[in-house]
Amino acid sequence: MKKLIIFGKGPIAQIAKDYFTDDSNYEVVAFTLDKNFILENNYEGLPLVSFDDIEKDYPPKNFEMFIALSYTEMNRLRERKYYEAKNKNYKLATYVSSKCSYLSKNSCGDNCFIFEDNTIQPYAEIGNNVFLWSGNHIGHHSSIMDHNFISSHVVISGQCKIESNCFLGVNSSIAHGIKVAKETLVGAGTTINKNTTAKGVYVAPRPIMLRKHSDEIKL
Repeated sequence: MKKLIIFGKGPIAQIAKDYFTDDSNYEVVAFTLDKNFILENNYEGLPLVSFDDIEKDYPPKNFEMFIALSYTEMNRLRERKYYEAKNKNYKLATYVSSKCSYLSKNSCGDNCFIFEDNTIQPYAEIGNNVFLWSGNHIGHHSSIMDHNFISSHVVISGQCKIESNCFLGVNSSIAHGIKVAKETLVGAGTTINKNTTAKGVYVAPRPIMLRKHSDEIKL
C-alpha cells in the first residue's frame, strides 16, 4: 500500500479519504493544511499537520499527496496548492473509480479525482488536476485540459476541447466539436452549442412558476 497525505479539511477531503481507502492501493495516513488554518491536531482520526514544513515528518520519497480542494476561484486555489506540492517534490496521486467506464487508451494526469459512473470514451484526453464528479459523459476525441472541475451528469460531446480552469455545472451539455475557452463558467442545466469566450459566464434561463397550483395539473 502506498502512503498518501490529503491536503484539505472539508467535505471533499473527507470523501477523498473514503474513496482512496475503499477503492485504491493507497493508505491515507494524514491530512495537511497551511499552518494558519490548523485549529486542531487531528481530522478523521488521523494527524492533521502543517503543510509549511511537512517534508520533515512526511518526506516526499516515502509519501504521495492529493490536493482535495474544490473549484474555489475557478480552480485556481487548487491549482496553486497543486504546484506548491510539486515544488516540494511530492508525487500527486490520482483516483479513478473502479466503477468508471474508462475506455480511452490515454491515461489521465496527476491529482485527478474521477468518480463512479463516468463514461470516458475512446481517444478522450484528461489533463492534470481535473475533477470529474459522478455520472458524466466525456465524448470520443475530446480533451479536458488542466485544473478543471466537471460536476455531475455533464455531457461533453465528441471532439470538444475544455481549456483550463473551467467549471461545468450539473446537467450542463457541450455540443459536438465545441471549444470551451479558459476560465469559462457554465451554469447548471446550460447547453453550449457555440465556442465560448475566455472568462465567460453562461447560464440557462430561469424557471418560470405558473399561476396554477400543482394539484390543478393532471399528471
